[in-house]
Amino acid sequence: MVGGLKWGMDTQTRLKYLEEQLAKYKPKYLEAKRKFRGVRHENSLSELRYTEFMVYKDMVEGLEREISGLENRNGRA
Repeated sequence: MVGGLKWGMDTQTRLKYLEEQLAKYKPKYLEAKRKFRGVRHENSLSELRYTEFMVYKDMVEGLEREISGLENRNGRA
């Protein structure tokens, strides 16, 4: 089970779920990106913001890749 969704589920259900997750996390990623100003040396808040930014970035990029792959397999692109 990945992301609360079994791999055996049909593609359309999975695609809908991934699009919902993207709609949920992309605004959080964009807000973290807007706030991020680089990592200052020995600044805990700066390091936490960097970590938050990178987590959301990876989540959004991963969701976009998986959605694109599903759409290409189904000819929906």
